[in-house]
Order: sequence, then C-alpha cells, then structure tokens
Amino acid sequence: MAFEWGRIHKWEENIERDATDAVRDYVLEFYGVEELAEITEEQIDEVMAFREEINEYSPMQWGFSNVYNEWENETWTPEEEE
Repeated sequence: MAFEWGRIHKWEENIERDATDAVRDYVLEFYGVEELAEITEEQIDEVMAFREEINEYSPMQWGFSNVYNEWENETWTPEEEE
C-alpha cells in the first residue's frame, strides 16, 4: 500500500493558525498594543518589510499575510473606497 495521509489539510490549517497566532502575538507585544487596529500604517509597513527579509518558503509567511489582512480589515474605513 502506498503512503497516504488522510485529511492532511487539517494539519495544514493547524500550522497556519499557529503561525498566525505567533505573528499576531509577537507584533502586538513588540508594539505594546492590545489590538491590531492600534498598529499604525508605518508600523505595519515595518512588519511587512521584515517579512520580505525572511525566506519566501517559510511557514511564517502565512502568519504575516494573515496578520496583514486582519490589520487591513480592522483599519479599513468606507471613505477608502471612494
């Protein structure tokens, strides 16, 4: 019988969640804030600049992408669409 791993997507989801939680927690602690919405655009730019320096295949890339998306969702205002 050939090797197989049923429901591997569940493991991938767990890894992505762990990476996202780790990045979020570190960013919040680093900037001394309680929520991502308190992070300024300059600060999130610093975080994303750091992300560009790490290996593009790092599993932490998921975490940085997710945290950035969360930050965008929390700081978005309707005026930005106009």
